[in-house]
Amino acid sequence: QVQLVESGGGLVQPGGSLRLSCAASGSIRSIDIMGWYRQAPGKERELVAKFTSRGRKNYADSVKGRFTISRDNAKNTVSLQMDSLKPEDTALYYCNAVRVSTTWGYRYLELWGQGTLVTVSS
Repeated sequence: QVQLVESGGGLVQPGGSLRLSCAASGSIRSIDIMGWYRQAPGKERELVAKFTSRGRKNYADSVKGRFTISRDNAKNTVSLQMDSLKPEDTALYYCNAVRVSTTWGYRYLELWGQGTLVTVSS
């Protein structure tokens, strides 16, 4: 079984920084796309940043210049460095993986982590 486990959320003041990490556990052969989404109270889940299948980085306009996504394919991890945080960045952040191939031949179409809460408040 493959799981995504996030860490790094918490409470931070406006202007501060946080780093989120996500590790995919299990017998993984490859992961096509990895990224981060978020869902604020009363709002729909939205893309924050992701690596495309060609290795390019996509960012939501609202986080460009402030957030940086990175990935370690050998370790099956993806991280999100969040700087200059704003109150509107407050949300539950989810790690996402698309087309996850395992060593035993099974392929997950899409996986989600359990979410990690980021609160930006003074």
